[in-house]
Amino acid sequence: MAQPLPDLPATLPDQPDDWTEPGAHLVHPGVYRIPLPLPLEGLNAVNVYLVEDREGPVLIDSGWAGPETEKALAEALRPLGHGLGDLAQILVTHAHWDHYTQALVLRESLGVRVRIGRGERHSIEGLDLSRGAHPEQVAQLRSCGARELADAVAAMPVTEEEWAMPFGPPDAWLDDLEEVPLTERKLKVLATPGHTRGHVVFGDPAAGLLFAGDHVLPHITPSIGFEHSPERSPLRSYQQSLCLVRELPDALLLPAHGPVTTSTHTRVDELLAHHEERLDAVIREVRKGARSAHDVARALPWTRRLRRLDDLPGQHRMLAILEIDAHLEVLAETGVLCWATVDGVRHFALAG
Repeated sequence: MAQPLPDLPATLPDQPDDWTEPGAHLVHPGVYRIPLPLPLEGLNAVNVYLVEDREGPVLIDSGWAGPETEKALAEALRPLGHGLGDLAQILVTHAHWDHYTQALVLRESLGVRVRIGRGERHSIEGLDLSRGAHPEQVAQLRSCGARELADAVAAMPVTEEEWAMPFGPPDAWLDDLEEVPLTERKLKVLATPGHTRGHVVFGDPAAGLLFAGDHVLPHITPSIGFEHSPERSPLRSYQQSLCLVRELPDALLLPAHGPVTTSTHTRVDELLAHHEERLDAVIREVRKGARSAHDVARALPWTRRLRRLDDLPGQHRMLAILEIDAHLEVLAETGVLCWATVDGVRHFALAG
């Protein structure tokens, strides 16, 4: 078993019982976790991280653009002796709104430099709200056999908030294995596609830290491939990315949602095991006669409460079906299943 780095702290500095409690919470000398509010049902906050540096503090992820986010961030910085204008740069793990959009606001108002993984270029440059809020997902749902849900998603109007949300390219792209040199430390960029095509994590090997974004979450199984321009096989990419992180020395897990935990490896092992169990469950349902991703998703339980697919809210149903489609795709790629298109729907069966 891999051993923690020598300077990996045995215990974390005191953290609040509620990880969403506002403020700047010390997680390592010179590194603070700052929860920012989210306007989402069931997910109330996103962690961004402030890294102290002599040339100005660096922010990792930025929050959902809006006055509440900006106020919470400014209030968290104040006791540390910083204002928003002191930020030297913002490094972003991926282009989902709760990570990227406030960075673009701060760039516009204060000139803060923003960088994000190069693989996010697909979704950043591919955004076209004139096609609807989720055009690629509508097509995917139809091929999964969820035509009624696809029609409902296609009929969803693009809201005024969506039209107004800042979105566009960064000041510069981050590349895999690039080092971001700060005066006090070096952050190493590792491409970890899966949650999105261009997701990256930031490692600080000398301090034993991993800024994990949504790649590794302590209490949530991250969604895969939910973005404006998804890849064909996000689960395959996600599994490979988890294995890449597992090969690194163990580190404090600094996630975007949930509390900081002392072992990235432990959670990576749990996530890999979860998806292996899910692949086995998908095979069992196909063996029993399920043919489409929608069929399989309806046969399986969802969330820790073991809810049925039809009991989930609409967007959660969409994510569940698309996740099963990704599992079916991996099983087809590895030769366990085969598939054919019937009336526009992918039908799966055991190979051979």
